[in-house]
Amino acid sequence: MSDHGHEPLLGTFTRERARSGAGTALTRSAVALARRHDTLDYDALPPSLARKAIEPGDRAYDDVRHTYTRTGSPALVIQAENADDVAAALAYARGQHAEIAVRSGGHGISGRSTNNGGVVIDLSRMNAVQVLDRAAGRIRVEPGARWGHVARALAPYGLAMSSGDYGDVGVGGLATAGGLGYLARRHGLTIDHVTAAEIVVADGRRLRVDAEHHADLFWAIRGAGGNFGVVTAFELDAYELGDVAYATITVDATGTAGFLVEWARLVERAPREITSFLSLFPARRGAPVTARITLVYAGDDVEAAQSALSPFLGAGPVLHQQAQLVPYHLIVTPPENRHQGHGLENTRSGLLEHLTPEAAGVIEEMMRSGDIPIVQFRSMGGAVHDVPADVMAWPHRTQQFSVLAAATPSRVPALNASWARLYPHLNGMYLSFETDTHPDRLLDAFPEPVLTRLRALKAEWDPDDVFNRNFNITPAGAEETPAGAEETAAGAEEAAVPAGGGR
Repeated sequence: MSDHGHEPLLGTFTRERARSGAGTALTRSAVALARRHDTLDYDALPPSLARKAIEPGDRAYDDVRHTYTRTGSPALVIQAENADDVAAALAYARGQHAEIAVRSGGHGISGRSTNNGGVVIDLSRMNAVQVLDRAAGRIRVEPGARWGHVARALAPYGLAMSSGDYGDVGVGGLATAGGLGYLARRHGLTIDHVTAAEIVVADGRRLRVDAEHHADLFWAIRGAGGNFGVVTAFELDAYELGDVAYATITVDATGTAGFLVEWARLVERAPREITSFLSLFPARRGAPVTARITLVYAGDDVEAAQSALSPFLGAGPVLHQQAQLVPYHLIVTPPENRHQGHGLENTRSGLLEHLTPEAAGVIEEMMRSGDIPIVQFRSMGGAVHDVPADVMAWPHRTQQFSVLAAATPSRVPALNASWARLYPHLNGMYLSFETDTHPDRLLDAFPEPVLTRLRALKAEWDPDDVFNRNFNITPAGAEETPAGAEETAAGAEEAAVPAGGGR
């Protein structure tokens, strides 16, 4: 079964043949050609990619140059349609010594899936969703699919896959980084269900990796995948799921610290069918600090769901509430977003063993400052803790909560100062929600011995550090200077956070 939620973007440049017999060559106007970057030899592009490439002078360029949160001016965007295209695009970009960005959905908060003057390998046309074996729940998903479309494609089979809270997110980034979604406490992370992957590695080889084939690489891509290649398909074990109970409760959280401690206590005591997210918003124009609690009960037993959800009504003064029994795919329905770099570009991310009164007190100070427009928590525990810490590159199997805070560029110094006070209470980090790309952050995400093992594997699979965007794991023996470090939202001099992961 295939789900093509997005029509392919078509270049609107002139479709005349450039010369007789050149079946894939295109002619662009002088105006379009004048907008080419001098960083690339455009004529060296393989003919097989000619009609899949979008240049700065093409009308479609503005639709593909940016991501959801980031703006960019790439010299070329190549919309691959299969693994052969990915390999060809990778070879071309390497031959041009161009900066390479790989994009699946382009939504990621921390991602650098665009660039300035480089090549973007865009996987959005590789978006098939297939049920390979309904009885076993085995599915195959391409990286350019959006998770909302995956949920919709699986629904007729009574299957589901936890994938975050926003259906517009692409498969590729999330399924290599973690996947902390609405079903996490019942079914674990998305990467916990990846059983195999097809990947194009730095030297252009196309490989299938699983527990028996290139097992070390399979270990690495589940948690640090963007550093090791371009995954062109995932196989996952989906699980049966019918309707879920979905509830939202808006609470007056003026007494922020006490409220947070109570919410966290309720989450940790809840049955694992319950996964809860919590978003805090500061006081504005006389309104109180407010919290939006989202609760998903992974099951359609109404009586059991009511019993599990009701205690959360006592977390604080309720301003609004609603609950409904709905198919899972309806709560992650993807909106039709234009990606124009309009999100909050500066975020900090961490993991908490427990939400203690001390940590909650720091969060309350953040809310009182007015500098932080949102702090969000996601519950872990349950099935996330069932997986041994050494099975994959994601090692965080004891923490109960993920926390992130976001700020506008002008408020980054205040964000850093607040985060420095919270940092001693943290143990680990979820890279997908972090925009400070200083090398010290790698130890937060990959505490030793995980990072040393990853660096050794990087030296084996990507010795030239081709895949160096975002949180770069440098090859063992190489100088640890991340590509794009100058783009760090806070800057190394402003980070104000010590190394070592707050452990």
